[in-house]
Amino acid sequence: MTLLDTSLAQLAQELPGATAIFNHYNLSFCCGGKHTLREAASKASLDCHALEAELLRLKPETEQDRDWTQAEDAEIIAYLLKRFHEVHRVQLVELKRLAHRVESVHGDREECPHGLTEHLHRMAMELEQHMQKEESILFPLLAGGQGMMADGPIQVMLMEHEGHREEVARMDALTDNLTLPRGACNTWRALYSGLEAFKADLDAHIHLENDVLFARYQGGPNHG
Repeated sequence: MTLLDTSLAQLAQELPGATAIFNHYNLSFCCGGKHTLREAASKASLDCHALEAELLRLKPETEQDRDWTQAEDAEIIAYLLKRFHEVHRVQLVELKRLAHRVESVHGDREECPHGLTEHLHRMAMELEQHMQKEESILFPLLAGGQGMMADGPIQVMLMEHEGHREEVARMDALTDNLTLPRGACNTWRALYSGLEAFKADLDAHIHLENDVLFARYQGGPNHG
């Protein structure tokens, strides 16, 4: 089955980031989620193939499974910036929007993740500050062959990585470990699917930095 013949509801749940595209084009994946991408595009007078191409670009690159231990620092850094830094910034904007929608509409339900929007906002601010430190201080040192001067910044990044993991644990507590309640709407499902993808990306991001890039300057793998 191609994306064109997949329902908006299924795409919203299985392709993190799709909801942002649907929202941009005013395509309802919640109430109108039973329609296929082809049907929804036709109804809205949109180019279905152009829309499909936008969605296909959301699929993550396969380089994440590569053995990075043999790569140069500059190559790893370029990958980190594109695959994780850019992606996190987009992910969190949409996750905050979805969380706000769920809390606004379903706030009277016991299972509603009360406080999740505020928590994601705080996480986004902290992660943005962290990534800016890497981009402006640490990564230029490593890419420029000045890794011997990077011990202090690396220690700060390792400590902040532990803080990110604590924030993820708090997110899990707010969502009952991303457990969907019975009868959850498509927006709620898309939110938890997106949070799951964000968690996996953040974990892979931290692993590549801690255990590969930073470990080169720490005398061995550092697991935090």
